[in-house]
Amino acid sequence: MKVCVIQPRYSFDENDVEKRFYELIRWLDDCDESMDLIVLPEYSDAPADVKGKDGFYGAVEKYNAILMQKAQDTAKRCSALVFVNAGYQTENGIRNTTHAIDRNGKIVGRYFKAHPAPSEVKTDLQGGHELDVQYSYDQSAPYVLEIEGIRFGFLTCYDFYFYENFAKIARENVDILIGCALQRTDTHEALSIINKFLCYNTNAYLVRASVSLGDESKLCGCSMVVAPDGKTLLNMESKAGLGVCEIDPKNKYYKPAGHQGKLKSHYEYIEEGRRPWLYRNGGTSVALFDEVMKYPRLCAHRGFNTVAPENSMPAFGAAVALGAEEIEFDLWATKDGVLVSCHDATLERVSDGVGKIYEHTYEELLKLDFGVKCGEKFKGLKIPTFEEILQKFAGRVIMNIHVKIWDKNFENPMIEEIVALIRKYDCEKHIYFMTTSDEIIKKVMAYAPDLKICVGWNGDQNPMSIVNRAIDLGAYKVQLFKPYFNQESVDKAHAHGILCNVFYADDPNEARKYFEMGIDTVLTNDYLTVYNAVKDEYFKNK
Repeated sequence: MKVCVIQPRYSFDENDVEKRFYELIRWLDDCDESMDLIVLPEYSDAPADVKGKDGFYGAVEKYNAILMQKAQDTAKRCSALVFVNAGYQTENGIRNTTHAIDRNGKIVGRYFKAHPAPSEVKTDLQGGHELDVQYSYDQSAPYVLEIEGIRFGFLTCYDFYFYENFAKIARENVDILIGCALQRTDTHEALSIINKFLCYNTNAYLVRASVSLGDESKLCGCSMVVAPDGKTLLNMESKAGLGVCEIDPKNKYYKPAGHQGKLKSHYEYIEEGRRPWLYRNGGTSVALFDEVMKYPRLCAHRGFNTVAPENSMPAFGAAVALGAEEIEFDLWATKDGVLVSCHDATLERVSDGVGKIYEHTYEELLKLDFGVKCGEKFKGLKIPTFEEILQKFAGRVIMNIHVKIWDKNFENPMIEEIVALIRKYDCEKHIYFMTTSDEIIKKVMAYAPDLKICVGWNGDQNPMSIVNRAIDLGAYKVQLFKPYFNQESVDKAHAHGILCNVFYADDPNEARKYFEMGIDTVLTNDYLTVYNAVKDEYFKNK
């Protein structure tokens, strides 16, 4: 199979879009009937650094139809498969899309970039291009397209950096990876390493097209063809034009799987020893990050505590299994510094013990029964530690973590220990802390500025007090406490970009009232009852 990559010149001056675009079109004219596969770079309908949403959308509107027609005509003229990356209009905007065109000039598949870059996600006001990226929050398998018995996989620019996805692609037994890229800040050496690593791990050929930043540039470029064993068959570095070479798509690379082992692909060899519990959170059970999960939401307060003891593993598990997007729980520290979850400072209501949690060691608490007061079927339930909760549910649900020791100004607030556990279980983007202490909030924000904070009610009955505190602190969320809030306090919080929780609503009508006020998250002790009552109104189409 004869493959061709087209590497046009790229300009950082948006006034050069037209010049660069028609130069790219002329390169397509140089393709001939000897070619079986032709690949163009990312954003071939916007081959310059266009600014903002208007600049990008304007370029796509002006050049997309011309480019697509030319690509389809080239496919027919050369009797070649053509892969061109260009905008694709949806009802939500433009998507970064690689279009697959068969030898008859027909579009037979479209790959939507799995990992939109920050500049594509950001709004126009944030300096981005404001593309349609909603699809990227859905769970999906690697996109594979089979044409003429050849299995094609796809990566676009930013996708090349997500090495954790390579193993998933390898499982699809792909023959050729189509790579449409820019990667304007990487060196030739770095790009070569990335691309060889990709092919070695997926046992596939890579046919990658990028752009030239100038003949002498050591950045970007590197339109290349790499074999499954990591051998570079073609590397254009910064040369503009066509790069052509021959490949055999079915020629795979196999090696001994360990000393004197059977011949296997590299992926098959490492799969035998994979330990996924050692790695970052991943997979289909991982919830969307808090900052991208849509509102409104219901938060299962103390877990689903109408069916299981509050702040217990069964209550949290029931809530997550039923689809709760958020759970809330409370943290105390034992006498010997173990973080445990319990709503009350005292033991009498929730266990067969007496006294304060923080007056007991963890070993002493383990001797108590935290289930029997909820019924004989829960007899023997132990108090859960913070780490046990994270071990089971980190990344699976958004956690509203009410740190009670911060409210009470404990001598040791254990900020470092709490944050360390969050980082250990890789759930920084799935949690936020809630506390009533402004001083602690300042300390946490200074120590871990990437973690989100929710301001809690400190007893001031003025409806605007809690919101004003949140504004002054620069907090992420505020947890309003009924009845000490009103529409004005909700509106003011939103005007300052602060999200609003409400504690609490166990009655569906009350929950409806709060959602109608614009509340983002309603905490409830009766998750399923409230969810079933309001889901069609507030959750089905959010």
